[in-house]
Amino acid sequence: MTGYLEPAAAGADSASLRLFCFHHAGGGASGYRTWQRALGPHTAVRPVLLPGRERRSGESRFDDLEPLLADLDFQLDEHLTEPFAFFGHSMGALLAYRLACRRRDRGATLPAALNVSGCTAPRLPSSLPPVEALDDAALIRLLGDLGGLPAPILEVPALLADALPVIRDDLRVCASHRYDSASPLPCPIHVFGGAADPLVDDLELAAWREHTTAPSELRILPGDHFFLFDRPDDLFDHLRPLLRGCVAARNMR
Repeated sequence: MTGYLEPAAAGADSASLRLFCFHHAGGGASGYRTWQRALGPHTAVRPVLLPGRERRSGESRFDDLEPLLADLDFQLDEHLTEPFAFFGHSMGALLAYRLACRRRDRGATLPAALNVSGCTAPRLPSSLPPVEALDDAALIRLLGDLGGLPAPILEVPALLADALPVIRDDLRVCASHRYDSASPLPCPIHVFGGAADPLVDDLELAAWREHTTAPSELRILPGDHFFLFDRPDDLFDHLRPLLRGCVAARNMR
């Protein structure tokens, strides 16, 4: 099994589309555990797990975007054959976009669609404060405001002590992104956001349309930065037809 990929669900080999899901800063593959059942048998949900968390907790974490992208591209390459799509939330949206750009630049297969949520468009400055300027108390307050730390972690000092270094390194990965005025991607970009997200506003989400020559549509759903976990059915109702459309478009080629 590729280190980055969680085991495929039963019947995944017969699915019409594979959906590679990239998690948020401090998150893990477990956030996508319920997605296979929700999206149905025609989509094989393949969560991507970065090192340094969950079953990969003993592995060294990345704190810089470029080496992480190189490793992702190398390790996932054999699995990124058509038809497939990407989904990424927050940091995961940035990873999905930059991985697609890297593959475009080297002539590799591209996702049928890029689905992103809770993330400022790559050409815009990050809406996060510099991680090095945040002490632990300030970082905990920020994560609490975003809803990014579950109550069980906040209430157990040992769990919190384990979580904060992971989150810091992930935020360093995000901060190391440099936009290079890359040409737009040829695949559609579907953008999702929470109506009450304190981190990313509608204009920052709408700017994603400048990163594709294909159709791009913005969908604002009820909830805050982590709307996709608090109200997943709202997102699934939009994702199912979009993913079916990826397969239909490929079959018409």
